[in-house]
Amino acid sequence: MNMTTTALDIPGYKTGTWELDGSHSEVGFTVRHMMISKVRGHFNLKSATLIAPENPLEATVTAHVDATSLDTKDAGRDEHLRSADFFDVETYPTIDFVSTGVRVENGDFLVDGDLTIRGTTKPVTFEFDFGGFGADPWGNYKAGATAKTVINREDFGLTWNAALETGGVLVGKDVTITLDLQGAHQA
Repeated sequence: MNMTTTALDIPGYKTGTWELDGSHSEVGFTVRHMMISKVRGHFNLKSATLIAPENPLEATVTAHVDATSLDTKDAGRDEHLRSADFFDVETYPTIDFVSTGVRVENGDFLVDGDLTIRGTTKPVTFEFDFGGFGADPWGNYKAGATAKTVINREDFGLTWNAALETGGVLVGKDVTITLDLQGAHQA
């Protein structure tokens, strides 16, 4: 694949509309806890659509995540994270992403876009890794991919924290967002 061209040849790529399958996709995150470990959690995907034109570098993605579905396997922590101290899900029930561009840089497939959390929109870049394409046993044409980015949660108004007696803070600033995605070709 020549990275200097404006079009890519991706084996199995089909033009048209792709809808993400929420039952086979996940939005996960990790963040430092007490400066010594990581907390992991996930959200349910509400909807996501990829419009795939002839040139994959002109593709567009729109995705909506159900912020109320937040799950870190600790009910008390989840309730706090859903509160106004963090995601304020009563006011902001979704986390939204709208792509602004697709590019290949140093061999990496990157999707740039605007991420909106808690009413604040900031540019982010997801690094994508394609899993491939194929038909399922029912004749549906599927695609799989993973994607990752790191954000500073404070940039999105998620600033609550607590100082530790041993130094440092309870919750780290950097949050790694990992997407495990499967979509179905619609037309």
